[in-house]
Amino acid sequence: MKGLFDMDKLKRIGAIVIVVILIALYITTLILSFMQSPEAKLFFRGCAIATVGLPVVLYAMMLAYKSVSYTHLR
Repeated sequence: MKGLFDMDKLKRIGAIVIVVILIALYITTLILSFMQSPEAKLFFRGCAIATVGLPVVLYAMMLAYKSVSYTHLR
């Protein structure tokens, strides 16, 4: 009997959510790149930083989780 949450399903759902967020960031960045207002430039900069930063932060979280779960199993 599996636990309350199946980890494979949870990982799959998390991956799908992240892909949707990244696609939304790419589309938003593309749209904002064509606008001329000062606010659009600020939002463009934020989207561009989030596009790079989000995968880096998620990778760091996965490494931390693997480290914690590995030491827990010992």
